[in-house]
Amino acid sequence: MGSHAGGTETAEERTRVCDLPEACVAHVIALTSPRDACRCAAVSPCFRDAAGSDVVWARFLPPDYLQLHQAPARRFPLSRSASTASAGAAASTKKETYLGLTDAAVLVDGGGMAVWLAKESGAKCVAISARRLSLPWDDGEFSWTWTPRLPTAALTPATAYTAYLVFTTEDTHRGLSFPDQETTVSVGGSAPSRHAVCLRPDPTDARRFRDSKGTDDVHVRGPVLRGDGWWEVEMGRLRTRDEAVVGEEVAVSFEILGWYPKRGLIVEGIEFRPI
Repeated sequence: MGSHAGGTETAEERTRVCDLPEACVAHVIALTSPRDACRCAAVSPCFRDAAGSDVVWARFLPPDYLQLHQAPARRFPLSRSASTASAGAAASTKKETYLGLTDAAVLVDGGGMAVWLAKESGAKCVAISARRLSLPWDDGEFSWTWTPRLPTAALTPATAYTAYLVFTTEDTHRGLSFPDQETTVSVGGSAPSRHAVCLRPDPTDARRFRDSKGTDDVHVRGPVLRGDGWWEVEMGRLRTRDEAVVGEEVAVSFEILGWYPKRGLIVEGIEFRPI
């Protein structure tokens, strides 16, 4: 009785989080991230129900998710055969729709591009198929320059991205080691960032390249073997604006220069993935 007179509450009288309406808890969780929502689901039964609600997962889906949800889906790599069912076609909840868009890419723009969601953040990932790339061989087999473009509206606003060239090579490839490979990335006509890359590093060629330049501190990005059997090399990084600008594009380029024959490069496409 004395505790009540003093204005204090007993432990039983305090309001617990689980006493709040589920919709209230769901709105709070929706302000976090997909990863945090999954963590919240493990806290208690009331959190699990709120974290799995459509209120939460609708917040993590992109504005055009309905179009993506209904588009033909296929798993990577893009050039291999796969199912053409819609991503998450059997989904009955927003969470199932979200997970369907993270498990398989959907084909858009006549199959020339693929879009999927990064599971941890919900940011869009975009792949430009090699069929959509402009691949002029400027001087026959001596100089290759590719410069694809992507509307920034196709990416998630206010997000940092890395662009990757996805490729493989034939056993008889030639002219794809050091030197003279360069990538650039620019947004909206800004000054491009430039990077030296090497698709097929060869220690002997690398030493000759350094000796010819008179330095041994040349930083060249090399390829990484992916789980699907393709190789990828980082082309550069960019950050999208907080709000998309109509007509603005991301331009990336890949150049193999040098007056010597080149052959055996097979390009799968260029991927933009959130950092």
